[in-house]
Amino acid sequence: MGKYILMLSLLLLSPISFYSNAEAPTVEQPTAPQMSPEKQKLLGLPVYIRIIKEDKTLELFVKNQGGYKLVQSYPVCNYSGGLGPKRIQGDFKSPEGFYQVTMKSLNPNSKFYRSFNIGYPNQYDQAHGFTGKHLMVHGDCVSEGCYAMTNKQIAEIYQFIEYALINGQPEVDVNIFPFRMTEENMQRYSHNVHYEFWQQLKTGYDFFEKNRLPPTMVVNNGRYDLAPQGLLASNHTQDQRNPFAH
Repeated sequence: MGKYILMLSLLLLSPISFYSNAEAPTVEQPTAPQMSPEKQKLLGLPVYIRIIKEDKTLELFVKNQGGYKLVQSYPVCNYSGGLGPKRIQGDFKSPEGFYQVTMKSLNPNSKFYRSFNIGYPNQYDQAHGFTGKHLMVHGDCVSEGCYAMTNKQIAEIYQFIEYALINGQPEVDVNIFPFRMTEENMQRYSHNVHYEFWQQLKTGYDFFEKNRLPPTMVVNNGRYDLAPQGLLASNHTQDQRNPFAH
C-alpha cells in the first residue's frame, strides 16, 4: 500500500517539478537606438533613403543647410532575388525604382520589430502589370522580398523617417538602385536584360549626385522620366526649422 501511495505522489509531483524547472520562452526586446547628440539634432529634418543592392547598403540622408547630406550608411542584412526589378507576386525578389513612404506606411508594431512599406507597386510597376504587396524595409534580418535590417538599425532609420513626417515632410523618397550607377558600372552591365530599365533609373541617380536633392520622377508611356523643373522646385521647397533639436 505504501508503495502505491509513493508512486501516486511521484506522478502528481512530476508535472509540477517539470514546469517549475522549464525555462520560460524568451523574446528578444530590441533596445531603443542609442543615438549620438549629433544625430539627435537632425531629427525632424527632411530625410531621403537610398538603397544600393549590389553593395547591400542603405544610405540615410538628411537635408541640412541646403542639400541632402549622408548621415549614416547601414549594411543591409538581407534582400532577395538578386539584381533587377520585382515583377510578380511570390517571386521573392526585392524591388528597384522610386518609391515614397508616408505616415500610413509606418508600422511600429511589426512582427519584424519596426517596418515601413515602400509603396510597391508604384505607378511604373502598375503600368507594366507588376504584382506584389507588403514590400517593406524591416528588422529581424529575414527577407522574402523585403529589405531586412537588424533591429537596432531599423529602430534608428524608422525614428528619422517618423520625425521627418511629423515635422511636415509629406513623404520620404526611397530610391532603390541595383548598383552605383556610374558610367563604368553601366558599361559593366550593358548586356544585361534589365539594362534599358536601369538607364531610366540612372536619370534619377545622376540628378541626386549632381544636385543633392531627391529626384521627382514621373511615368510617361511606361517609362521613368524626371519631372519638369518647375515641379521639382516646388516639391523641394520646405521649412527647414527643426522643432525636435535640443
